[in-house]
Amino acid sequence: MTLISLDHLRRHAAARTLFAPTTLGRAIDRLGFVQADPIRAPARAQDLTLRHRVSNYLAGDLERRYEKLAIEEDCLVNYGFLPRAHVALMHPRVARRAWDAATRQRAQEVLAFVRERGATHPREVLAEFAHHGRIKGYWGGTLNASTQLLDGMHYRGLLRVARREAGTRVYEAVEREPADDSPTGRRARADALLALIIAKYAPLPSASLGYLASLLGYGAPQLREDTRAALARARATLPSAEVDGVRWFWPEGESPASKRWATAIERDAGRVRLLAPFDPIVWDRRRFELLWDWAYKFEAYTPAPQRKLGYYALPLLRGEQVLGWANVDAKNGGLGVELGSPQGRPPRDAAFRRELEAEVERLREFLGRAELPTR
Repeated sequence: MTLISLDHLRRHAAARTLFAPTTLGRAIDRLGFVQADPIRAPARAQDLTLRHRVSNYLAGDLERRYEKLAIEEDCLVNYGFLPRAHVALMHPRVARRAWDAATRQRAQEVLAFVRERGATHPREVLAEFAHHGRIKGYWGGTLNASTQLLDGMHYRGLLRVARREAGTRVYEAVEREPADDSPTGRRARADALLALIIAKYAPLPSASLGYLASLLGYGAPQLREDTRAALARARATLPSAEVDGVRWFWPEGESPASKRWATAIERDAGRVRLLAPFDPIVWDRRRFELLWDWAYKFEAYTPAPQRKLGYYALPLLRGEQVLGWANVDAKNGGLGVELGSPQGRPPRDAAFRRELEAEVERLREFLGRAELPTR
């Protein structure tokens, strides 16, 4: 038996998720979940994630093609896009915070309105029901009462996002099949949800596996106890190895030591990729630091004087190594790319420069930008 090393784990982490580019629908099916984020620096996280995995992908294609795909905007470990088959595992979702009688009544009135009207913009709900009052949000501050109600209805599975208009969710009513709520059915759904996130984020250190399982309480709070039991089963049955004192897990049928991962890395030897802050390779910060021996931080919400990497630093992957990061700045129709490295200076060899320029050109085409100076 081959002993698993950190080199094996790095290759496994990079190669298994950077599959050959395919169609948009197939890529989402393969990923299982694509995290969404509204910040554009230089593009939204979902677009930056998909551009490496979808043939000829352009920024905004997910939103443009959304209505024709068998996907939904919904929650898993956070908010994003999922195949409808995965969404069905979490519904009917029972929110942790129950509605009072008045809110339930308003929700039923809005649901009847949307059912009759079809795809409905929030402003149409506002116009119909005159929900102009503002109420305290769950985390302080104020939120528009109608927007909050629509969000809650979406979360509970009464509505789905039909499309977006200028970034705003347009909703339609949805009828969901009743879930098998027997002990066997709940167990099957919890196992499937845990398998989904393991397949997306593996190989996983033990602590990260537990953390991800706990986050399923966001997508399926009614299955919290079932998910804990699924986690115990996974830890007892999944293939695993201890590397430098840390227990790592990965899906059945895979091995980080397999030559397939090394072959995949060698096929793209030297290729440079700029990754989204929430790319599967990057998302688990604990795993990231174990594999690459430096801490990546998402600093968009960090006060500017305290930032070390930048507002929206894109991790820079070369082969199976994350060597540093890049900040991409849009100005006057063009883009500037500024590199950073935990060693203080990114590579400067000729091969790296060629590969970086090729990635910059791919980024330019993806964004439809005319100029990308690199410094």
